Amino acid sequence: MRQGPVIGLAAHVDAGKTTLSESMLFLSGAVRRQGRVDHGDAFLDTEPLEKERGITIFSKEARLTWNKTALTLVDTPGHTDFSGETERALSIMDLAVLVISAPDGVQAHTRTLWHLMQESRVPVVLFVNKTDRFDGSRDELLASLSSLLSDRIVSFSPFNPEKAALCDEEALDTYLREGDIPPHRLHALVRERKLFPCFFGSALRNEGVSELLDFLATYDPRRPIRPAFGARVYKIARDPQGVRLTFLKITGGVLKTRDALTLWRDRGDPALAEKASEIRMYSGARFTPAPQAAAGELCCVTGLSRALPGDGIGADPGENRALLQPCYSCRLVPERGADLHRVLDCLRVLEEEEPLLQTEYVEARREIRVHSMGDVYLEVLRRRMQDRFGIAVSFADSSVLYRETILDTVEGVGHYEPLRHYAEVHLLLSPLPRGSGLFFDSAVSTDDLALNWQRLILTHLQEKTHAGVLTGSPITDMKITLVAGRAHLKHTEGGDFRQATYRALRQGLMKARSVLLEPVLSLDLTIPSEHLGRVMNDLTLAGGQPDVPTDLGNGLSRLTASAPAAACAAFGRQLGTLTRGQGRMSSAFLAYEPCSDSERIIAARGYDPLRDVLNSPDSVFCSHGAGYIVPWNEVEQHMHLPLLETRESQQETASVSTPRALSSYGGTAEEDETLRRIFERTYGPVRSAQLMRPPALEPEKASPETAAVPPTEREILLVDGYNVLYAWEEWQDMVRDSLEAARTQLMDLMCNYAGATGKDVILVFDAYRVHPNQGTAERYHNIFVIYTRETQTADAFIEQATYLARGSRRVRVITSDQPEQLIAAGNAAMRTSAREFRREVAGVQGSIAALLEENNRRRPDRSVEQAYKSAWKKKTEASS
Repeated sequence: MRQGPVIGLAAHVDAGKTTLSESMLFLSGAVRRQGRVDHGDAFLDTEPLEKERGITIFSKEARLTWNKTALTLVDTPGHTDFSGETERALSIMDLAVLVISAPDGVQAHTRTLWHLMQESRVPVVLFVNKTDRFDGSRDELLASLSSLLSDRIVSFSPFNPEKAALCDEEALDTYLREGDIPPHRLHALVRERKLFPCFFGSALRNEGVSELLDFLATYDPRRPIRPAFGARVYKIARDPQGVRLTFLKITGGVLKTRDALTLWRDRGDPALAEKASEIRMYSGARFTPAPQAAAGELCCVTGLSRALPGDGIGADPGENRALLQPCYSCRLVPERGADLHRVLDCLRVLEEEEPLLQTEYVEARREIRVHSMGDVYLEVLRRRMQDRFGIAVSFADSSVLYRETILDTVEGVGHYEPLRHYAEVHLLLSPLPRGSGLFFDSAVSTDDLALNWQRLILTHLQEKTHAGVLTGSPITDMKITLVAGRAHLKHTEGGDFRQATYRALRQGLMKARSVLLEPVLSLDLTIPSEHLGRVMNDLTLAGGQPDVPTDLGNGLSRLTASAPAAACAAFGRQLGTLTRGQGRMSSAFLAYEPCSDSERIIAARGYDPLRDVLNSPDSVFCSHGAGYIVPWNEVEQHMHLPLLETRESQQETASVSTPRALSSYGGTAEEDETLRRIFERTYGPVRSAQLMRPPALEPEKASPETAAVPPTEREILLVDGYNVLYAWEEWQDMVRDSLEAARTQLMDLMCNYAGATGKDVILVFDAYRVHPNQGTAERYHNIFVIYTRETQTADAFIEQATYLARGSRRVRVITSDQPEQLIAAGNAAMRTSAREFRREVAGVQGSIAALLEENNRRRPDRSVEQAYKSAWKKKTEASS
């Protein structure tokens, strides 16, 4: 039997989506009796709440066979309050069937679903349902769909080859040449979203469903199958016994029972490894155990305790991108005597199953606030808390969930230094386009701040909902980049960076120009024509933007509009009163836009960011053994690290200087004297008897260009090879793939640099862990390459070399290693960081990337590794 595609069913509410799934299951023989939503016996609506309300709340899987092809159906909710469940299911669909009610046409939620499918790049087939209740023609329906959704929607019942051929030039050539379009080419057009087949019928009467199943059974999804195992999590649930269920789409390889699974989340960081205790194949409420699941299949796994929707497993990177967002916030009121911590724990369990259910605990007021999609969503949440956990809750103080963002780029500084604590963090806050959410990144070199501290700062940025400074609403649509940070070797603890990170973000928000955002909904209204003028006027007064109405006949008109969520909360009830129950309205989240009445909202909230003790923008410094508070607007006068703007201006000033000025250390005489005192206090005076001379270097044959330069004026560059390799971004991929190739490229680059500048370059590679190793010093073209001996670090060699050359030659050390720079300062040598040296080399050589590409085309005839082995072999023979 052929393994067919995973088919998702999506529609606006009451379009007949669940009825279509029942018809498909009945005609295929998967069920003996065709259930109905209004009878409460639908195969996929298994929850008591779904049967009571007659709507789908949770996505369900069903398996059927048609024409010797195994199909997997995924029935998704149609109500707008549960659109998040539909969005998550789209990530695992090979093909989506968009069900549209012929009498109702395209609704607001239909356009939302179409947009979600477009963003997810999911191929779409349309099924126009309830044609037996529509008085118009199919041509009228197709014209409406083409104008509202896409002009590439083509009828497949009956099939219109002429219009299908117009969707693609290659298909048109085939049709004109052969008079037909082969099925494999039609499937390719569907996969590429160049063609959207449309079927017509009545699911309740089983009309047109067989033609749809015929197409689905022959459709070839052409999935990109990976040989390595990979899977994507799309749903979390629990069975009646409370066992946590993780629903997966296998995207590569084979999953077997008891396999160890690696979970990926947050830009590829490994979260944990767990085992798949059991594999289940669900169909409705029933399941069958399975020993394995192959690529392309949906399955359920037990034993995973931390997986969340959107996470990747194995070779699949996962996808945690959500377009839909909650629009309302309200206070959850538990029953008298309830334990708040237990209520929060129960809500966290439900959050795993429904990520759009965002709960927030306001510690200062000891209250729980819930972010929701609407009143129906809250009612379902209330019932689930009662039925599953026995906790009675209610909701109060409902309000629109505003958000805040910034209009300009600013740098925030946070410093936390009470006694025996230390951390300083600089964050760059940059605005992003609407709907982007929050992105976190680091632009700090590990030479300046250890990687573990950088990861900790990014974790603190992601671990909580950060409040804005206008109304205390969550921030969004900005990129937060770590640009500087400092820790203390002895006094820094993890909690110090949490405080410094929070304060840096808050201080940046206080400096920036903030703007208040409000959720905007798209509305689709069907109203009596006599009330059309009044409804349009009310919408306009509420801040909405109505479109041109459409006459539906029979005294009804259709009106689409966009309006703020604050106005839509009560508009639905007012519409029913105004039209005496004849008007209908459906809504869907559209976007967050700048609030049109922000001054009134901000004044009504009365939020004072300086009095928010849990989100302070001030910093803590230390003086005379005691910490003291520095207000946010004075932090930059006390901070220990310069702002990014200051650092960039200093670098620009250095880049326009002469080569000699660029290569010199930019510190003042007072700073050099301070470094010298630190060096002597730490290491003591250097005595030549303590030093071991480096391997003798072969005398250099001066070129004509450099022969006129007196020896005392020739500069020696001591380059820490590995420090440069790991500091320059051009070598990151090469270092991971082949360290030997990266070393060779660096050696070639230094040869070119030495030839262009006339400098003596000594490239030092740290080989103190290589055994056995006596150390090597070889001539590579016009530079020297040093491999330190076993137990000798590059730091030790540079210390010896700078000491021996002191007073006779001008020496400059190229490294970003702070101890090495300190050693160089103690031996009166100049210092240049690896990143500064990169700009110097680029100024001399031009594009480093172009040079590396050229070097790759003409490989060297002798590798460094070969030279090292040859030198070691000679030393071994000589010693023997």
